[in-house]
Amino acid sequence: MNHLRETNMHYAIAALLAALTIATAPARADLLTHVHGLAYSADGKRLIIPSHHGLAIYENGKWSKAPGPEHDYMGFSATAKDIYSSGHPAAGSGLVNPFGLLRSKDGGKTWDKLGLEGESDFHVMATGWHTNAVYVWNPVPNSRMKQPGLHYTFNDGFVWNRASAQGIEGNPYAIAVHPDDPKSVALATPNGVFESSDAGESFAKIGPTQGTAVFFDLDGSHLWYGSYDTEPRLTRARLKGGPVAQFKLPPLTKDAVSFIAQNPARRDEYAIATFNRNVYISKDAGKTWTPIAERGEGK
Repeated sequence: MNHLRETNMHYAIAALLAALTIATAPARADLLTHVHGLAYSADGKRLIIPSHHGLAIYENGKWSKAPGPEHDYMGFSATAKDIYSSGHPAAGSGLVNPFGLLRSKDGGKTWDKLGLEGESDFHVMATGWHTNAVYVWNPVPNSRMKQPGLHYTFNDGFVWNRASAQGIEGNPYAIAVHPDDPKSVALATPNGVFESSDAGESFAKIGPTQGTAVFFDLDGSHLWYGSYDTEPRLTRARLKGGPVAQFKLPPLTKDAVSFIAQNPARRDEYAIATFNRNVYISKDAGKTWTPIAERGEGK
């Protein structure tokens, strides 16, 4: 099986680079030097993309950069009230590297430290939209996680729990958490897409080919996931073994879906980002897609 190497994101996703040449950032500072996440603001007015240099904002058909230090946000995830992230501080900010777990209550203007500062940088992280559940895949032990692997907290990092993750094949590229059920979680790995209903203790495979992205629909009844076999694919599956729908993607040359997001105010609007830093919006629930960024450049 081909594997994907993601040089712009968190892991190396191994051989799709032979087939998928992931673009490295150009020397000049363009809008999206990397794409480290994808999320809508709670009011649905802004699409937020953490990059290697701060946050890029798409609003009213225009791109801008968020004010403030241009931190290198990783594991960026939004809820109905807050934003959570990990990553590295901007040069000259005086902040400890890496961030550990951060939370912002004002759309990323200011951040609260929730622990593991100077210890951990969570590249693979997700949150529940209506809960305070945070799941991370921790590559190395730290002071609160004695073993690597899947961990979660329901109280903003005060207590971390390790999940057994039985049934998982391969380290995940992406995590998704159900919007209402903090114990429902999904993973995308080189060996497929997996779903759990017991806080990650055990998983069942629901997608047989290499997963590249995963996202729970805000209706709480469907799971979206990106995958790659001989070509990139976007799938929506009803939870617990229901029907599966395939969606036509825009033309993606040597590329695949890396992130999926849904507008909470207009539920038929979705956004996808790709490994080559292309970004698209659909306003008809995935039937058609309009490009808003191409290889990191806003349109």
